[in-house]
Amino acid sequence: MTLRRPDKTTDLANPLLEWSFAGTHEVLKEETFKRMIAVERKRTERSREPFLLMLLEAGNHQSLERSGKALDSILSVLPMSIRETDVIGWYTDRSAVGVMFTGLSCNDKDSILSVILNKVSTTLRDQLTSDQFNQVSISFHFFPDDWDQDKPGRPSNPSLYPDLLIPNKDRCSLLRVKHVMDFVGSGLLLLLCTPLFLVIALAIKTSSKGPVLFRQQRVGQYGRCFTFLKFRSMHADNDHRVHKEYAIKLIAGDVEHKPSNGNDKSVYKLANDPRITRLGKFLRRTSLDELPQLVNVLKGDMSLVGPRPAIPYELAAYQTWHRRRVLEVKPGITGLWQVTGRSSVKFDEMVRLDLRYATSWSPWLDIKILMRTPRAVIGGAGAR
Repeated sequence: MTLRRPDKTTDLANPLLEWSFAGTHEVLKEETFKRMIAVERKRTERSREPFLLMLLEAGNHQSLERSGKALDSILSVLPMSIRETDVIGWYTDRSAVGVMFTGLSCNDKDSILSVILNKVSTTLRDQLTSDQFNQVSISFHFFPDDWDQDKPGRPSNPSLYPDLLIPNKDRCSLLRVKHVMDFVGSGLLLLLCTPLFLVIALAIKTSSKGPVLFRQQRVGQYGRCFTFLKFRSMHADNDHRVHKEYAIKLIAGDVEHKPSNGNDKSVYKLANDPRITRLGKFLRRTSLDELPQLVNVLKGDMSLVGPRPAIPYELAAYQTWHRRRVLEVKPGITGLWQVTGRSSVKFDEMVRLDLRYATSWSPWLDIKILMRTPRAVIGGAGAR
């Protein structure tokens, strides 16, 4: 038997139709089991009690028929080593079995793994043939998972998000429509805005030293990092620690409203930021500094509409439920937050707006947000 350690990286409409039997446990079908993983993630976000996903496979070098028989044997004996409250299902139909151990109160992951591994491996060794036992591969995945921002690629553990990585057919069709809208829209806007790009670039070069474009690592969908583009609105070689300290306090809810450019409205933003140039203040107030992100959209790193992409040090300060804003949809240039609250709402409310967009997204909603964006930009309240 082989063991892979964790990567430190709705109510059911008719549940009676969704299971077969393995001993006294119900074995959920693949679609239902993956929905249960999504539900358990949200429950953990509220309760802060972790859960453990165990995946069992019967080897990659044998026939599908033989693998299926081995998994059937595993299902017949697995209930002997788990609790009645644990959930069994097909993680991948006829290829991988999953078990969710929920309601874990112990914070010592190693102790939990040791107890579960000993019980499961002892049961399998006693009940299976030696050939079947040697073919079993087990991996463990804790949620909340560790997000390591120092490593390249996605920091999240894909095994814990199967419902997000492989959307259903209806959502796939809508995502194709969104991709076409992004590709065509960003291409046309880049062509139309070329003269404006040249004017802004010339103004930046003549007003302060440094490059025209500001490049920064941002976190996109599923935690993938990409190079984010903006027109430079700050002095070159500035100290980002000022923003980092403010962002961590903002996420924790430890900052207060600040007056916005002399307006009556107050905002949650870094006031009188000394890093910003005089031209940069105008570019930010009018959101013209965001135009180079059309290139990010054309490349597929971003969408025209979606949550703003996070900076890695911001993501490191997120609560578990905050992470969903960078998991469920691709980041965008504009979004529901920008056309409703912008910087006038607290960070938690911004996240709720992003999650509301993620759950209610449609091409028509994108069009409505795009149509409302110019008015939000002209209003300028909360621009940053």
